[in-house]
Amino acid sequence: MELRQLEYFVAVAEECHFTRAARRMRVAQSGLSASIRALEVELGAPLFLRSTRQVELTQAGRALLEEARRVLSTVDAARNAVAGVQGLLRGTLAVGSVQCLHAVHLPEVLARFHDRHPGVEIRLRQGGSGELAEEVRAGRLDLAFVTTASAGDLPQSSVDTESMVLVCGPDSRFAQEESVLLADLSGESFVDFNPDWGTRDDVDRALAQAGVERRVAVEVNDVHSLLDFVGFGLGVALVPESFRHKPTRARFVPIADAPTTGTSVVTGASVSAAASVLLDMVLEDRTLATG
Repeated sequence: MELRQLEYFVAVAEECHFTRAARRMRVAQSGLSASIRALEVELGAPLFLRSTRQVELTQAGRALLEEARRVLSTVDAARNAVAGVQGLLRGTLAVGSVQCLHAVHLPEVLARFHDRHPGVEIRLRQGGSGELAEEVRAGRLDLAFVTTASAGDLPQSSVDTESMVLVCGPDSRFAQEESVLLADLSGESFVDFNPDWGTRDDVDRALAQAGVERRVAVEVNDVHSLLDFVGFGLGVALVPESFRHKPTRARFVPIADAPTTGTSVVTGASVSAAASVLLDMVLEDRTLATG
């Protein structure tokens, strides 16, 4: 089994199409198809169900895909480790991040990284914390910035922790209060992120511990929509205190028994040289900011 065969296999699996996979890998389709057939012969099982319209993974193909990605990720890490020793970073750095990352100014950090290491291609993906953590676990992302509660068993470094506040519409019964308790929110309709997105897990846990049964009337996947819906009275929400700086007609009210939410950067079991450098930059910046 050759690494090139695994690269071709992953390309076909992700594209669900031999022609697109060959174009992506910049090889002739006949050569790519022959390589896949040779891999199937060696493994003794078909990897794809082929039809005139689409290509689907077989059960054996699905089993191979996760391992193939892990192998290729490990090989990339090995190559980058040698390049790092030589003082030359190259390859690809795949980064994941939740939206509105307050603790790290990611555009500035990535721009600085690119200036120092122009040979590294940077790829960025935004998503929900749980989804991003799974992408790291599968080797499709080198590292990701997620809510700490979603980090699970992955190696992680804490980046920031902040208190949460209540956000409500200007006509809400809470709008003029100096502070509220979590128990006061019983019976309220809520606006929140989709499950597994942003701080949703932290809010669910905090309200459950406070004995508050809640109904989420509106689910969104971006911060500005959440604040807009709350501002027009369609529910209340619990958000990180840093959201106070965002333009909105909604009101922010302190919570006396405020829960906290944390941000961590997670990596896989093996960390590429490029990911290690970026991680060091982020942690150094945080040390300087808090020192």
